[in-house]
Amino acid sequence: MSHLQEEVTGTATDRPFEMEGESKKGHPKGLYLLFFTELWERFSYYGMRGILILYLTKAWLAGGLAIKPEDASLIYGFFTGFVYFTPLIGGWLADRYLGQRKAITIGGITMMFGQFVLFALNTHAGMYLGLFLLIIGNGFFKPNISTLVGRLYKEGDPRRDSAFSIFYMGINIGAFFAPLVVGLFSDKLFGVRDAAGQIITYGYKYGFLVSGIGMLLGQIIFNSFAQKYLGDIGRYPATGNNAAKTIDLAHEVKPVTGQDRQRMTVIFILTAFVIFFWAGFEQAGSSLSLYTDKFIDRSVGGFVIPTSWFQSVNPLFIVLLAPLFSIFWTSNLGKRMPTPVKMGLGMILLGVGFFFMLGAVAQRGGDVQDEAVKASLIWLVMTYLLHTIGELCLSPVGLSVVTKLAHPKFASLMMGVWLLATFVANIVGGFLARFVESMGAHLIFSTIAGFVIVLGLVLIALTKPILKMMHGVR
Repeated sequence: MSHLQEEVTGTATDRPFEMEGESKKGHPKGLYLLFFTELWERFSYYGMRGILILYLTKAWLAGGLAIKPEDASLIYGFFTGFVYFTPLIGGWLADRYLGQRKAITIGGITMMFGQFVLFALNTHAGMYLGLFLLIIGNGFFKPNISTLVGRLYKEGDPRRDSAFSIFYMGINIGAFFAPLVVGLFSDKLFGVRDAAGQIITYGYKYGFLVSGIGMLLGQIIFNSFAQKYLGDIGRYPATGNNAAKTIDLAHEVKPVTGQDRQRMTVIFILTAFVIFFWAGFEQAGSSLSLYTDKFIDRSVGGFVIPTSWFQSVNPLFIVLLAPLFSIFWTSNLGKRMPTPVKMGLGMILLGVGFFFMLGAVAQRGGDVQDEAVKASLIWLVMTYLLHTIGELCLSPVGLSVVTKLAHPKFASLMMGVWLLATFVANIVGGFLARFVESMGAHLIFSTIAGFVIVLGLVLIALTKPILKMMHGVR
């Protein structure tokens, strides 16, 4: 899933809290503590994810687990799917029993041990245990750190949007550097080469070690400075005797009306479309990564780019393009574009991106299995560029409209529905990636491209009835 979407769910919190004495002009120092904590957590997660499919599929002697690509794609899909399911549970436990701070610590330490298990136990059992710990830990961590960002500011504070922009940069900085550093360790520093300089054994386990150390650094930073810069924010659960110490009383919530029900129905409609966007988008970590490793010419000036490094292309493009999109959405043209049009355009751009992968397949003469026949790197880069532009059309727009359409009584539930779409999408994406080996890349990529383009056009065609159900929300 996208880095932009992942940590913004806390923006809808209706119980903000701010430490006394903080400047109204600058941001609380706690924001920058959370920024660096999130940076290291995303470094840990995306570093691991960048080499996961390669670790699963490489031969034993090459440092992998020798799992068939079709089975590895399913493992990858279920893992990345459940990563977006457990936050529903972790958020609920934090609200009722733990408090956000304790949940973040539990989640961070659990993920750290998950990475260390992947490093120490290079077996199928070790892999399953490590991924299980990462899924559980992520469930505690993900929904709670973004909630803390929102609680640094009182309701209506104009600094909040800016704060999440800063926090979002931490997400993408971590996601950008992680595959580069982990790929350096797994391929360049600990990869064993033959006399011709070709890697015969990869040091994937050291990549997991680096990811675990990154998680450790994040937890040291967080727990060393949390009390100083956050005060009592997040120390106690949102219910119980201590709740009043850290949160304001909830505002009066009006009854649910027929208009509210129609608006929330729109969330389900949009979510149904979004599932297929993310199912295609998440091929970046599975089928596209496997295709890149085998069939893309990664040599630039005599330097062979590690496959995992390409997982940094998307966050790099996001950092470069997000400010431009922010300007465009506030322009007269951007304001006139309704949400279904923006999201439909995002789906169409995702499909167009896969056309460039079809160009790579065509350059190789079709689905030939000879790994000596390579396609140009530019096809892959253009695919990631179009996918990122599509993501920026769909993901932030979707998050924003969910918070606008959801009735306050169901705000968290509706955001949970949005995250569950990503859970379903990753599993669907895993099944799609599984068939690349048996059905061929050309058929799978063209099917995905055609399907999401058609869905994008359908969504745009439904703009008028959807806007009618949104009752003034655009």
